[in-house]
Amino acid sequence: MDVLYFAWVRERIGIPREAIETSAATVADLITELRAREDRYEAAFSDLTALRVAVDQKLTDFDAPLKGVREVAFFPPMTGG
Repeated sequence: MDVLYFAWVRERIGIPREAIETSAATVADLITELRAREDRYEAAFSDLTALRVAVDQKLTDFDAPLKGVREVAFFPPMTGG
């Protein structure tokens, strides 16, 4: 699956996207796998209250299943202005 990172998430991880193979069942499981990779992932996912996720371009929550998913995107909450 493709994992996309936006805004400060991308800045902390250092790349805009990557293709990964995972056995994660949910978005939360995927985050656990990513956090275990390196310190930069741990920093990006340290505060999940400041993070939003979309699965196949649909806003969802961290317990969303990943079976059959092609794309997961992580980004900060959007604000108007």
